Amino acid sequence: MDDLAPLGWWGVPLAVLSGAIRAGTPFIFVSLGECLTEKSGRINLGLEGTLVMGAMSAYAASYLTGSPWLGVLVAGLSGMMLGALHAWACSRPRVNDIAVGIALMVFGTGLAFYLGKPFVQPAARNLPSLDLGWWSSNSQMRAALRINVLFFLGLFLALALHWGLRNTRWGLAVRASGDSADAAQSLGYRVNTIRLASTVVGGFLAGIGGAFLSLYYPGSWNEGLSSGQGLMAVALVIFARWNPVLCFFASLLFGGASALGPALQSVGITSGYYLFNAAPYVLTLLIMISTSSTHRLMKGAPGELSVSK
Repeated sequence: MDDLAPLGWWGVPLAVLSGAIRAGTPFIFVSLGECLTEKSGRINLGLEGTLVMGAMSAYAASYLTGSPWLGVLVAGLSGMMLGALHAWACSRPRVNDIAVGIALMVFGTGLAFYLGKPFVQPAARNLPSLDLGWWSSNSQMRAALRINVLFFLGLFLALALHWGLRNTRWGLAVRASGDSADAAQSLGYRVNTIRLASTVVGGFLAGIGGAFLSLYYPGSWNEGLSSGQGLMAVALVIFARWNPVLCFFASLLFGGASALGPALQSVGITSGYYLFNAAPYVLTLLIMISTSSTHRLMKGAPGELSVSK
């Protein structure tokens, strides 16, 4: 963000927009994964561990092979494994989704820290970016408009998931399983299989979100990389009313809130810097408070989720 200082106050909105895209991209993948999982009637609070595990495995794979895109794939596969473990555990009788999610969050995070210790210092090859500011002669403008391909992939996935849930047979099966397991079974759908597939795909997307963190922005591996983004994604999905397209825009909102502090610091505003850095967490808290009313129906909430009962 410091590169935008020569632009003066005009650099602040540009920095926030740039930060919204960069910091919001992991939110896009995690929130889309959680949106699909919750649409099937299951909550996965373990995505924080999945995100961290994805970041570690992507960085390790990129360092060992020299291919950051292979790192993205490995991150997705690690997320799939954690998602499958979550789905299997939750399919057992009298098992609580939330308790399993918390356990897997701790497990995934701890496993990533343990396996990732050898990769804290080495430098892995990072993902490339697209230079969308080629038309400008201003180096700061061009730096702000370097955007990673994963952002556009996230936009495509949001649109595809929104269309698929509304217009395809599998989308009907997912929504039926999330709204009423009994009704879905009466239609011939295998609810546990649908929830397993949805949770596994959700874990895959969360793993890719972790790969973005370690291989592009901030582009390193350390134990404080995630900062709770996996947990905040759950609040983001509720805020977006389980709509994939709204999840995309809400992710940009969270990303912009994360970029506000550095953007103001770039023009010399340092008073209250840490308060501005807390904006994403304050936003999460406000969302949870505003959606916790027992007197208001949560529009779009799958009927099988505890938040809608």
